[in-house]
Amino acid sequence: MRKTWFAVRSTLLWIASGLHFFFVVPVLVFLSIFLDPRKHDWLQRSLCRRIAFLSGAKVEVRRAPGFDPARTCFFFSNHVNLFDPFILYCAIPQFVRGWELESHFKIPAYGWLMKRFGNVPVPDVRRPSDLKRMWRLTREAIDSGTSLVIFPEAKRTRDGHVDEFQEGGFRVAQQLGVPIVPVSLVGSFQHFRTGHWMLWPGKVTVYLHDLIETKGLTKEDVADLRHGVRKVISGPVETSLKSRN
Repeated sequence: MRKTWFAVRSTLLWIASGLHFFFVVPVLVFLSIFLDPRKHDWLQRSLCRRIAFLSGAKVEVRRAPGFDPARTCFFFSNHVNLFDPFILYCAIPQFVRGWELESHFKIPAYGWLMKRFGNVPVPDVRRPSDLKRMWRLTREAIDSGTSLVIFPEAKRTRDGHVDEFQEGGFRVAQQLGVPIVPVSLVGSFQHFRTGHWMLWPGKVTVYLHDLIETKGLTKEDVADLRHGVRKVISGPVETSLKSRN
C-alpha cells in the first residue's frame, strides 16, 4: 500500500509540474520577443520556484562569507537531475544563464526557452568553428554582465557522487579571467534520481561557496584549479551521502 501511494504521489507531481511548465513557457517565450529577458527576470524565477515546489523540492540556499552576489562569474555545479537548472535559478541571486548542449535546444518548449533567453550552446561535435562560436557567445554574455552556470561533469551522476570534471570550462574561466563560484547541490539525488521516475519530496540545499579568482592564473594552473573546485563542491555532497548510509 505504501509503495502504491508513493507511485500515485509521484504521478500527480509529474502531471502538475508538467502542465505548469508547458503552460507558462510559451508565455515567457512570447514575452521575450518584445522585452529584454532582464525585464521579466522575476517571472522566470517564479516559474523555477514553482517547478521546484511542484516537484516536491524545498529549496534552501546557504551562502559562504566569501560569495559576492555583485560579481559576474561562472557558477560551477555538480549535476544530478533535470531539475538542477531550475533549482539553481531559484538560488543564484543575479542574472544568470548557462552552457547548454546544443542538442537540447531542439527539445520542445524547454529548447525554445533556452534559445530565446540566450543560453550558450555547447556543440555536441567539437568542430573548431563551433568552439569559436561558443567562446564568442560566452564572452558576449560575460561582457554584458550575465553570469553562466556550467556543469563540469558534463553528465548527470548515477550514484549521487561527484564525477570527474572536464577542463573546458576552467580553461575558459582562466583565459577570460572570470571568477568561479563552486556550487554544491545537496539532497537532489534523494529528491530525484536520473534513470528513475519517482519523485521523493524533500529538501535540496544549494551551497554557494566562496568566490575563486582566476585573474593572473596561467594554463599550467588549470589542472590545480579544476581539482580544487571539485574538492570544494564534493565536500558537502559526500558528507551528506555518508550521513545517510
